[in-house]
Amino acid sequence: MIPRNPLRSLTFRLTLVYMALFYASVGLMLAVSYTGGVWRPLQDVERQVRQESDQLVRIYEAKGRDELIRALERRAKTSQGRLPYHVLVAPGGAVVAANLIDWPMVAGPEWQRYEFGTYARGAEEEHEAVVRDLRLSGGYRLLVGLDTEDLDEREDLIMEALSWGTGMTLALGVLGGVVMTFAISQRLESINRAARAVIGGDLSGRVALRGSGDDFDQLAATLNEMLGRIEGLVASISRVSDNIAHELRTPLTRLRAELEELAAAGDPEEGRRRTAAALEEADRLQSMFEALLRIARLQSGPALPMQQVDLSGLLEDAADLHAPAAEDRGQTLTVEAPVGLRVPGDRDLIFQMVSNLLDNAVKYAPPGGAVRLKARRAGGEVLVSVSDNGPGVPAAERARIFERFYRSRADSDGFGLGLSLVAAAADRLGAHIETADAEPGLSVTVRFRKG
Repeated sequence: MIPRNPLRSLTFRLTLVYMALFYASVGLMLAVSYTGGVWRPLQDVERQVRQESDQLVRIYEAKGRDELIRALERRAKTSQGRLPYHVLVAPGGAVVAANLIDWPMVAGPEWQRYEFGTYARGAEEEHEAVVRDLRLSGGYRLLVGLDTEDLDEREDLIMEALSWGTGMTLALGVLGGVVMTFAISQRLESINRAARAVIGGDLSGRVALRGSGDDFDQLAATLNEMLGRIEGLVASISRVSDNIAHELRTPLTRLRAELEELAAAGDPEEGRRRTAAALEEADRLQSMFEALLRIARLQSGPALPMQQVDLSGLLEDAADLHAPAAEDRGQTLTVEAPVGLRVPGDRDLIFQMVSNLLDNAVKYAPPGGAVRLKARRAGGEVLVSVSDNGPGVPAAERARIFERFYRSRADSDGFGLGLSLVAAAADRLGAHIETADAEPGLSVTVRFRKG
């Protein structure tokens, strides 16, 4: 058994993925909020400050300092929306015009975000502003800005939300990961329990279904189907082993007796008769093993190349093959099949399947009885049925007639492999077999999907 490493488990990795996606979604949401609520408005403010400051510089260069001061005062009084800020500093550091209580005394980058004290609108307040710091000819320094206090508050809210969101995301991610880990672990453990039961020898072990129809339920249903198949195959192998031992006992005993008689026989004619009898028993044993091998190949061989098979012609050929045996017993063998009826499959395999069904029907129909071979369409399927008016099979035993070595009568000829071969062929062709009472007799129907 592979030792468990929690850090390499699927549930742990899914938890990490879950948390990463959660973090990414929260981060994306906040990034979108920041872009639309702060960054783009700041770009608009900066664009407006640039336009206004460029205009003020042109006024200064064209009309001088006094006209610039008047323009700054008009801007401070007439501006609507965001509060306008300005400072004009003379070359010696004296303030010529300002509507700010304080400002950066040392010149910095051209574009800055400053927190100023202001007495605009009759009150002293701390405000955030986007400011452009310009150098004018003559040594003057001009600071022009617009208030962005609302954007600053919005930015603070977003950053606070990011801080809280990170904590909440971590908490929810851990909680969700724990819940998801527990749920997945429970479902995986139910699969492991069933697998361990099967490994321990309990082939009836199955994965519990919750009825939710989710992926785990579908996986469990598939595994249960596989386990059922394995259980059936193991049981079949056990039965086949027992049946082979039982079926071989009688012919091998007879073969040994014939060989002993042959060894003791003094008459050449008697020796030839004993040799022929021994060869006949050997042929019977060989045919039994060949039938078993055919069944095994059908159950485990590669996929068959499918082609459209003309059923009407195939059924006529199968009936012609068994017509002499039916005539010898005084039976009537009838075929009903519409022309042009086709099914996807392998012609030789379908022929062998129908031939075995006819052989079984002719064998069990009474002398002078009737055997019917019929094919018809039924919705999306094609039905091929073989029925006889023999003794039939009790309803309780019909499911067993397709088992290897099963014979409804112990005194019947053969090894009981003919219908087993039919079942294996039908399974290989994707067909379904049904049995019914023919009143009297037995009816076997093979359902093919139409191609």
